[in-house]
Amino acid sequence: MIDAVIFDIGNVLLKFDYLVAAHRLMTHNGLTELPDRAPIVAAKELLEGGRIDRAEFLRLVRPEFAHAGTDTEFITMWEDIFEENQPMARTAIALAAHGVPTFLLSNISCIHHDFIFRTYPVFRTFRDGVFSYRAGALKPEPRIYEIALAQFGVDPARTLFIDDLAPNIAAAEQFGLQGLVYDHHNHLAAENRLRELGFDFVAAG
Repeated sequence: MIDAVIFDIGNVLLKFDYLVAAHRLMTHNGLTELPDRAPIVAAKELLEGGRIDRAEFLRLVRPEFAHAGTDTEFITMWEDIFEENQPMARTAIALAAHGVPTFLLSNISCIHHDFIFRTYPVFRTFRDGVFSYRAGALKPEPRIYEIALAQFGVDPARTLFIDDLAPNIAAAEQFGLQGLVYDHHNHLAAENRLRELGFDFVAAG
């Protein structure tokens, strides 16, 4: 029996592509080739892990794109990398509408957190969320699962965690959570699994 569902965000509720932002910044700043990926990814992971703040992230990344504009301009080009995964958004809304407690557990930066909550109404349906930049830990680090279970007050044995990455699911299962590795190319498999768990009201995507 499952009483609650915890959702990852990236490639579950929202598909994303950082190259969209990279090409947008390249065009804006007159670059002809992509900058070195390594320092950008390193800075992104530090921001998502709560190890640096927004100002330090911008200080590290703006020069990689030779950005001479304002911080606001950079963030506007950086933040919009998402596309709603409508089948899973419908699933989450259906669960919440039937009284199932739904939560979020995501590796995400403050920049993208603010953007998606401003942009996508689906996020209003969740009761609570643990986000890596606030928690100071990234999945699959154990600490973020400890924080989530304490904050949500759920019974892990009766809680399903949906994530697109198998290592994140494996780490969650170490805490007794039930896991579902999600592939947005095969949403029907997730729908079928939810029906097996008793959520027969979930509509096919």
